[in-house]
Amino acid sequence: MFTKLLSTKMKKSCSILLAVFLFACGKGGDKLKPVSPPEPSKANLIFPSENALCTSGTVVSDKETTINFSWSAAANADSYEVLLKNLLTGVTAKQTAQSNQLALTVLRNTPYSWSVISKSQKSTATAETLSWKFYVAGVGIINYSPFPAALVAPIFGKHLGSTTSFVDLQWIGNDVDNDIDGYDVYFGITSKPALLKSNNLAMNLSSVPVSKGTTYYWKVITKDKTGNASESGLFQFTVDQ
Repeated sequence: MFTKLLSTKMKKSCSILLAVFLFACGKGGDKLKPVSPPEPSKANLIFPSENALCTSGTVVSDKETTINFSWSAAANADSYEVLLKNLLTGVTAKQTAQSNQLALTVLRNTPYSWSVISKSQKSTATAETLSWKFYVAGVGIINYSPFPAALVAPIFGKHLGSTTSFVDLQWIGNDVDNDIDGYDVYFGITSKPALLKSNNLAMNLSSVPVSKGTTYYWKVITKDKTGNASESGLFQFTVDQ
């Protein structure tokens, strides 16, 4: 009788221990999270070089040439998307590459910007390089137009507080010939802003007065010493009411 009672108690104890063990295992399993796949890293642009005149490539015609774009291989990336923007038209072309180089046909005597996005089939994350500008050499061209100025601040579509009374306009200008002579700054409340200041030597214009409840438009024309000029895109920002 005693043996039977002891056996029954042992069975109950084992059952309790087993239940506790299973509960602990189940609870621990709930905390396990799936391992995220490694994200692709950012590549480094190599060629065409930044702010350079590109004379390399295979001439297709008087109007076109083919350039071999290259960049460093990015960790955890299995493909790349190359973004090539014509700075005269503002049109951006996108091409996919499976390796860290790609041959693209471009227009001669034309400024471009380019960047590369690293991608992976194992991850939804991407990584994009900085954008570099370059100028494609043209037939018989001795001096090239400046790159269109890159407007920096206020950024496109920016909303400024209603207490804002003045803004500082900032941009970046570059020229493969290094002969920029000045900047004409246009600013106003219509999509065709008037000339605010001509032959500005710095890449900024400080303390431009603004009023609340108003949307402003601005652009910059870059001029060089041989009479060439280029126009930035039109930016806008709003001072809230």
